[in-house]
Amino acid sequence: MNKSSLQGCIIMLLGLNLSAQSDINEMKKRYPGYSELIIKESQTYSFSIQDKKPSILQDNYFESVILSENGIHNNAENLSFSQLVPLKSYEGFTSVKIDGKEKKIPVKEISYVAESSGSVFHSDVKSKKLLFTNLDIGAKKIYSYQSEFLDPFLLHKFVFSGHIPVEESILEISVDKDMEIGYKIFNNVANDIEFSQTSKRKKNIYRWTRKNGKPLKFESNHPGVLHIAPHIMVYIRSYKLDDKSVPVLGNVGNLYNYYKNFVSAINKKDDAELAETTKKITTNLNTDEEKIKAIYYWVKDHIKYVAFEYGYEGFIPREASLVYQRKFGDCKDMSSIITTMARYASIKDVNLCWIGTRRLPYTYADVATPGVDDHMIASITLDGKTIFLDATDTETRYGLPTGFIQGKEALIQRGDSFSIEKVPVVSPEMNLQQEHIRIHTQQNTIHGKASYQTHGLSRSDVLHSLGDATKEKRFNKIKDLLLKGNNKFKLKEFKEENIRERDLPYRIDYSFTLENFMVSTGKQSFISLMLVKPFEKNIIEQNRESKYDFDNLTQYKYTIELEIPQSKVVNNVPQNISESNDLIDYKISYTLQDKTVILEMDLKNKKLMLEKEDFETWNESIKKLKAKYQETIVLADRS
Repeated sequence: MNKSSLQGCIIMLLGLNLSAQSDINEMKKRYPGYSELIIKESQTYSFSIQDKKPSILQDNYFESVILSENGIHNNAENLSFSQLVPLKSYEGFTSVKIDGKEKKIPVKEISYVAESSGSVFHSDVKSKKLLFTNLDIGAKKIYSYQSEFLDPFLLHKFVFSGHIPVEESILEISVDKDMEIGYKIFNNVANDIEFSQTSKRKKNIYRWTRKNGKPLKFESNHPGVLHIAPHIMVYIRSYKLDDKSVPVLGNVGNLYNYYKNFVSAINKKDDAELAETTKKITTNLNTDEEKIKAIYYWVKDHIKYVAFEYGYEGFIPREASLVYQRKFGDCKDMSSIITTMARYASIKDVNLCWIGTRRLPYTYADVATPGVDDHMIASITLDGKTIFLDATDTETRYGLPTGFIQGKEALIQRGDSFSIEKVPVVSPEMNLQQEHIRIHTQQNTIHGKASYQTHGLSRSDVLHSLGDATKEKRFNKIKDLLLKGNNKFKLKEFKEENIRERDLPYRIDYSFTLENFMVSTGKQSFISLMLVKPFEKNIIEQNRESKYDFDNLTQYKYTIELEIPQSKVVNNVPQNISESNDLIDYKISYTLQDKTVILEMDLKNKKLMLEKEDFETWNESIKKLKAKYQETIVLADRS
């Protein structure tokens, strides 16, 4: 090679490197602060009829580029699979440019990882972990894999966005013309998902594309990813077989028939030991409500909740006799044993129910597929009123739903038929947190005695947070629960009541000190009786994108009595305030009685999930409340 040719090659390679660097710099400008960019993410389905039943293959493709040093550490990707969605093939490699040419470096390490969620979870869902090597700024991670869906009812949703930006997301479905599909798009707020439909030979091809996908913004109190992420749910409506239409999904009746297949054959054989236990539990109880309550509490106390997902075992309740022998089970198993024990006790209208938790945004009218539900409970109908029985939460009392199914629709089995009923949202009054505090001052230190009690779902949440902690660990947890004023709060002693009595409020009587909470200047002293400040931190940011979700509606009632020192007189007491709107009620009042100043606070939130149009009203109310929290009582020395 002569000198001029060598110089030309060097210039060309420099140009290629400069061009690649320019591309990376341009990507960084478009997506500032992100260490990785997904260039393309796609799922391509092939729906066909094979051996007289639907066949579903899914081909997946992923390609990303590293934008910064931090992105180099994102060197692993997981491919999930299970019994019902087996992994058929895969490939993965790092793509780097060396001397202007692309080089593919296969994934170096492949391992299997068992997936889990919650505190205890037995699952057949596994991941194949792909480890990418030779990553550097500008390098690409590329992998593809094929899965097969063995059950046409169990198609997955496709999400068009994630925690990092996506330049192009594609869902494509190729469908035999003898098959009919349905779909519904959620959270397409920007209206930027493009749809096309074409035909090719014996196939209809549906394609959805979203470009320059904005990353999800994860915010406090958000209701769940699926409430904010643009995504689509696709399902098979029907297919033709021997010139006859075979229904799959598309309405609640079809979904119920699918579910019914899982429960129609269970608990047909009686278990004498379980029947005898049921008899002992319900002896001397007269009404169906007394009996189902006793059974419900027995299951909570004696059957440990352990979640399972193993093939169709993720859908089929186990035999009540097996659950009784094991003394553990998942939500389906608890529902199975409750309904069976109710039958042994001759209690009428106790039924299995399918339901979605609050993390799912769907109703059965939106889309009637198994993707709407992720939970199973029991219910009883008494005098026309349905009471939902979710034994997975050990603390929730009879008559209240668990917090994570409030406001959701339940699909209730009623023999060959079904009904859909909405789970009530528990009122703030039923979730009351109440405290009576008596304080006096010595120099600038507050000494107090108090009684705290909590009801309903608030009680459940508190006891879950305390768990089975004992001794010093429990002392510290209760101190955090009862914290007043500031971090100089010292819990002296406490006594708990009704820990195991679900129908009674959980109660703590305690004493405490709080240093430097009263400020004295000259002949005046300033003290705030706002030892607790509900909703103080619940201001919603102006640029918030997701809805604002509360775990529960709660009423807070506080009575705080200050004994006025003999050497002081009250110079000023803050004015009373009250407000009521669709989102929040609060009332704060001060009363001077003899030598005592009494503060009474009554506050409650009234809407479980705030929409964007609620934010301004909510913030204005909280700002007024926070201003009130800053006010003090002024004491003066006696002349």
